[in-house]
Amino acid sequence: MAVPPSSPPTQHPGLIVPVLRYRDAKAMIDWLCKFFGFEAQAVYEDEQGRVAHAQLTYGDEMIMLSSVLETPFSRHMVQPDEIGGRETMSIYVVVPDADLHYARTKVGGAEILIDIKDEDYGGRGYTCRDPEGHIWSFGTYDPWE
Repeated sequence: MAVPPSSPPTQHPGLIVPVLRYRDAKAMIDWLCKFFGFEAQAVYEDEQGRVAHAQLTYGDEMIMLSSVLETPFSRHMVQPDEIGGRETMSIYVVVPDADLHYARTKVGGAEILIDIKDEDYGGRGYTCRDPEGHIWSFGTYDPWE
């Protein structure tokens, strides 16, 4: 399942790229692309066929992910199911149509944590949990505008 890297987006003075780990990273790559709208930019497997590193893009933005592997980095992390489904961070993604994204996410079986609504600070959005427990928020509020 090797996907060659595509051209990088226009360079920014600084980038923040969230990194996630999944027990079934191959299945989650497919799910994140199908229901959240990401595109697989690059996927690298180790000798056992596990995802060693993957890059998924959403427009000019990116997340990176891997399988849950024993590495020096992983010793500092836990999965949501190991701590009662809780998270210490979440990812917010700006989408052009929150209602359409919400409908697609529900079809995909994501657990809706906060139903879609208009926010007091502007925009419309919702919060959900992906099939492996990571928390995501999607909305039309763009903090850069």
